[in-house]
Amino acid sequence: MKFAVLGAGSWGTALAMQLSRNNETVLWGRNQSGMEAMQQSRSNEQYLPGIKFPEQLVIESDLSAAIEQSDAVLVVCPSHAFGDILQQIKPLLGDRPLAWASKGFEPGTGRFLHQVAEEILGDSVPMALVTGPSFAKDVANNKPTLVAVASHSDNQDFALQVSQALQGDNFRAYLSKDVVGAELGGAVKNVLALATGIADGMQLGDNTRAALITRGMAEMMRLGEALGSRPETLMGLSGLGDLVLTSTGDLSRNRRMGLALGRGESIESAQQTIGQVVEGLGTTDEVMRLAQKYNVEMPITEHVWKVVHGEMTTIEALSALMDRDIRPEFSDQ
Repeated sequence: MKFAVLGAGSWGTALAMQLSRNNETVLWGRNQSGMEAMQQSRSNEQYLPGIKFPEQLVIESDLSAAIEQSDAVLVVCPSHAFGDILQQIKPLLGDRPLAWASKGFEPGTGRFLHQVAEEILGDSVPMALVTGPSFAKDVANNKPTLVAVASHSDNQDFALQVSQALQGDNFRAYLSKDVVGAELGGAVKNVLALATGIADGMQLGDNTRAALITRGMAEMMRLGEALGSRPETLMGLSGLGDLVLTSTGDLSRNRRMGLALGRGESIESAQQTIGQVVEGLGTTDEVMRLAQKYNVEMPITEHVWKVVHGEMTTIEALSALMDRDIRPEFSDQ
C-alpha cells in the first residue's frame, strides 16, 4: 500500500521515511519553498538535520498530486489543524482509507480526533491511528521503535495494512481495537510531561519525577475508565509507554516546555526556543474539560492547567499538591 503522508514536520517526515523503507511514499507539506529545499537536499534540515531520505521517498508540494499518487493517506499535523486538513482533503480522498498520527483533542470541544474524522468524512471510510512511544529523530535514524495501530473492529483489515506498511527490521507495530484508549493515552501524556518537566526544571529530584509519572498514570486510568477505554490499553504502548518516554526524554517538546517553566521562563520564551507546536499546552484545556464533564479527579492535570494559565506559580502548584488530604492510594481500599 502506497501512502501519502500529509505533514512535513519532524514526526510526519520520520513516518514517511519509515514507510519509504518498504515502499514508495509521498510526503507533502504546506510550505512550498520548504518542500523544494527538502527535494534538493534530500533531507529535512529544519527538523531532522543531517538525516538523509530513503530513495523511495517522493517529495511533493501539490496536495492533489500527492493524494492522487497514493492508495491511502496518513495525516500527521498538530491536533488543532486536524479538522481543517480533513476538510481540505475531503474532495480529493475518493475511496482511500485514512490514518493519522496526530495526538490531542479538537480545541474547544474536547472531542477525540476519530470523532472529528467521522463527522467530516463519514463512518464508512476505513480509519486507523498510529500512536505510542516514538521520538521522530529515533525513527528517522532507524532506531528500534514500537507503536500501536488502533482502529475500530470493522476497520482491523486497514489497521493491519498500516502496520504492515510500517513494519521493518527496527520498527514493530501492534494492533489495537481500543481507539478511545489509544487516543486518550497519546493526548494526556503530553500534559503529564509538562508536570514532570516542571518538577525537573525546579530540581525537585528523581523521587518527584517517579511520583508524578505514577500518580499521573492513575489520573489517566481514572479518566479512561470514565470514557470506557480498556485499562490494558493505557498500561500499554499508547499509554504508559508514551508517558514514560515523553516525561523523561529530552527530545520531548512538552518536557522541554515544562523544564523551562520550572526554571522560571515564560511560555512565550520557551515556545520560541523550542520552535515547534507544544501539544500539551492546548491539551490541558481539553483534558480539564473532560475531567469536569465526567467528574474525574485529576489534581496534577488541574495544577498544570493553573500554571499554564497563570493562575498559580510552579511553587504554589507544588505546595497545593503536597498539602492535599491523606487518602488511600487506590479507590477500592
